[in-house]
Amino acid sequence: MSGCEEYTLITDPESLFKINHPELPLSYYTGVLASGAVGQLVGQLAKITGCYVVGSVGSDEKVNLLKTKFGFDDAFNYKKEEDLNAALKRCFPQGIDIYFENVGGAMLAAVLPNMRMNGRIAVCGMISQYNLEQPNGAPNLFCLVAKRIRMEGFMVLDYFGTYNKFEEEIAGYLKEGKISVVEDVAEGIENVPTALIGLFSGHNIGKQLVTIA
Repeated sequence: MSGCEEYTLITDPESLFKINHPELPLSYYTGVLASGAVGQLVGQLAKITGCYVVGSVGSDEKVNLLKTKFGFDDAFNYKKEEDLNAALKRCFPQGIDIYFENVGGAMLAAVLPNMRMNGRIAVCGMISQYNLEQPNGAPNLFCLVAKRIRMEGFMVLDYFGTYNKFEEEIAGYLKEGKISVVEDVAEGIENVPTALIGLFSGHNIGKQLVTIA
């Protein structure tokens, strides 16, 4: 939770976690073992539990990555879809049971009518809305009532107490080859602003990192 800087003084040791798997790349502790990249990890965990998984991404390159490296059942490039509702119906002809929300806006509006009865939506974020002066409204919310959908937000801060369990589970999957990792690495602290801004346009491929020489 420190800043983007060459040196950081940590005054609260209780906020630190011990690295229990130094045999894994250190960068994993800024990514897959701590904070993402969220979508690729969620999809892979869903596949491990037996789900049919479809991803929505912003380029054909990422579509191919989800289907070949991460094992998603299907994926589509939302920037090329003229009708998101039609795209979801194509991928989920029987409807959606579980939706992991990290986008908001038009995608959420299209998802709600395609949810199945008693579906579940876990809300991690709404990146399409973060930099808007006037955030978009959320149409189709009555689907929550009509379809008895449970939609609930969460913050990682609420789950620090279970981190060690998570670390052991993910480290095991990594060592077994059940989870793949892609990192997008920029070099030099001077490139932090560019790397950060790129997140909001989908420029990065995988977890965005910046190395300090």
